[in-house]
Amino acid sequence: MKDGATVWLPYQRHQIPGLPDGLSYAYWDGTGPLPGDPGDVRFLVGIPAPGAERVLRPVLPYLRNLEVLQLLSSGYDHMVPLLAELPAGTQLATGRGVHRETTAELAVTLLLSLCRGLDRFVAHQGQGEWVPEVRSTLVGKRVLVVGYGAVGAAVAARLSAFRCEVVLVARTARTTPAGHVHGAVELPALLPTVDAVVLCAPLTDGTRGMFGTDALSLMKDGALLVNVARGELVDTGAVVREVRAGRLRVALDVTDPEPLPAGHPLWHLPGALITPHVAAFTDAFPTLTTDFLRRQLHRYARGEDLHNVVFAAPLAEGGEQAA
Repeated sequence: MKDGATVWLPYQRHQIPGLPDGLSYAYWDGTGPLPGDPGDVRFLVGIPAPGAERVLRPVLPYLRNLEVLQLLSSGYDHMVPLLAELPAGTQLATGRGVHRETTAELAVTLLLSLCRGLDRFVAHQGQGEWVPEVRSTLVGKRVLVVGYGAVGAAVAARLSAFRCEVVLVARTARTTPAGHVHGAVELPALLPTVDAVVLCAPLTDGTRGMFGTDALSLMKDGALLVNVARGELVDTGAVVREVRAGRLRVALDVTDPEPLPAGHPLWHLPGALITPHVAAFTDAFPTLTTDFLRRQLHRYARGEDLHNVVFAAPLAEGGEQAA
């Protein structure tokens, strides 16, 4: 049991009913003064907004007794530069799976928008122009979903409702109740056969830049690319060239660089639709994250293994957490 352990939350305690008794809770959302001595904190929850690493960087050196750093994001690539600064024995956990429904919803929204030409119609609306166009449909289209984790599975399920032929790709090939999942080594053979690609893969050394000049050139003329994963999966310069040539159309909720700077060609490039990394940020975000935190903190209080632990800082010499 973790009786008396100090927990810092980015939500007020009354916003998360049913938290385990016996823990000491304080509110800190990354702004304003710290609510107490950071050396007392055992469980810290990152802020529920982009930029958690910038907020945590100056505080980490003082969290000498930290046991758990809980992120609310699905990925943790933004935290990799700070891993060496975590106290010995600290576990880093993510919110993987918490935002799968909202992220999948935006992925399909973006794909539909490209397919039905909503970006073009909005541009015509801005000019006060009535320009009917025959656009495409998702019905019968072959759509490749890259990354078959929680988000990829949710995207695939939604696309099936649109009568798409869904092709699944993950790091390794396997058979699932949803069907066969191809291995990443098969991508070069699959890309010329699909009408659209939806990126849901995590950012790793193996996926960074995976959709560069070579992969994009294998896609059909007129194919669609949607990225709701990480901007670094895609070579931005190569995307700009393909879209500018009129060969591909893209919808990106994530970019590289991010935020996308003013004046970047993607902002005004016909055939590119940009949303500012908002897949998870809906009115359901507080409920989804607080439900997850309640479950996670009950596991912590009982001394059980936590969900989504992705890293544990090496123990200090002698096998004990630093005091």
